[in-house]
Amino acid sequence: MNTFIQRPLAGILVVALEQAVAAPFATRHLADLGARVIKIERPEVGDFARHYDRSVRGMSSHFVWLNRSKESLALDLKQPQNIAVIEQLLAKADILIQNLAPGAFERLGLDQIELRQHFPRLIICNISGYGVNGPYRDKKAYDLLVQAESGVLSITGTEESPAKTGISIVDIAAGMYAYSSILTALYRRQLTGVGATIEVSMLEAIAEWMGYPAYYTSYSGKSPERSGARHATIAPYGPFTTQDEKTLLIGIQNEREWVAFCEQVLHEPTLALDARFCTNSLRVEHHVALEALIQEKFASMTLQQAIAFLEQAQIAYGQLRSMQEFLEHPQLAARQSSVDSPVGPLWALIPPALPDGTEPVFNAIPTVGQHTEAILRELGLAGE
Repeated sequence: MNTFIQRPLAGILVVALEQAVAAPFATRHLADLGARVIKIERPEVGDFARHYDRSVRGMSSHFVWLNRSKESLALDLKQPQNIAVIEQLLAKADILIQNLAPGAFERLGLDQIELRQHFPRLIICNISGYGVNGPYRDKKAYDLLVQAESGVLSITGTEESPAKTGISIVDIAAGMYAYSSILTALYRRQLTGVGATIEVSMLEAIAEWMGYPAYYTSYSGKSPERSGARHATIAPYGPFTTQDEKTLLIGIQNEREWVAFCEQVLHEPTLALDARFCTNSLRVEHHVALEALIQEKFASMTLQQAIAFLEQAQIAYGQLRSMQEFLEHPQLAARQSSVDSPVGPLWALIPPALPDGTEPVFNAIPTVGQHTEAILRELGLAGE
């Protein structure tokens, strides 16, 4: 086992013309692994995600989450001399990532084909709403809008009304594919010496995650129903309230578990043989009657009694936690660290997947243009 600290991407330079969530999500993960990320921002106002809210001691929760360990270079990209600064940075860079509005990068006068010719080792990653081709190519795209276009909204929510997911799931999907594709391109460059151009579209990223409902609809001829917190095609799989008004979600995955659940949790062994409930398909068909029976039993147990029965029967369960209860989750207690910021130290979670022996980078969250002077001086442009 390694006993020294590794930063796998130490020495890698990332130039990020980024905003909002998708690209900053990818580059923050690169920064966690030791890459140097130079974030190009508008003078004074910066990334518009800085202004989404003021909940973190006056800072935006989105920006705090996504932008630690980066350097902020403030440039007015409408000025030709600042495009020259970008080009000088790219001469040293390993990665260029951008998720500007459709056509904005090209309007800056930066031709990606020429960039790859001049800098053959450069890896360029473009994140767009709908891709570089097709009728939606030039449409602006935000997370909720792509949730609608991709069908996510149609299967999320209650029977009465659709609902968006509580997190920016489309942005996160696109950012994660950008991150993993960049790592793949770095590995290939190590073997071949040649960079890459990567195109990540938000629609295609979330389309991959929509695989189960897409196949289900394509071959059954009907969409999965909106089912709130329960599963649309597995039963019982969803929430039940205990005597002390706590909520547990249970998940039965096979007939062996169903029998054990009836015998050891509900203490109704004959229920497993009931003609309405003896297969998963029948349980889904009769889910209303089934859930009423289970709820009646859970209403007679406290949370801890229900958990004890579920543990004994080896049935999977999860407690419905509030955000505050999530922050106090015992499993995450050992995975918290801190990061400096313009408003003082802030807590941060350790990245969820790291090679052993790797210590993540937790450098400060920058103010707009905090590193402009130092970066220009590094490029020999100080005072210009």
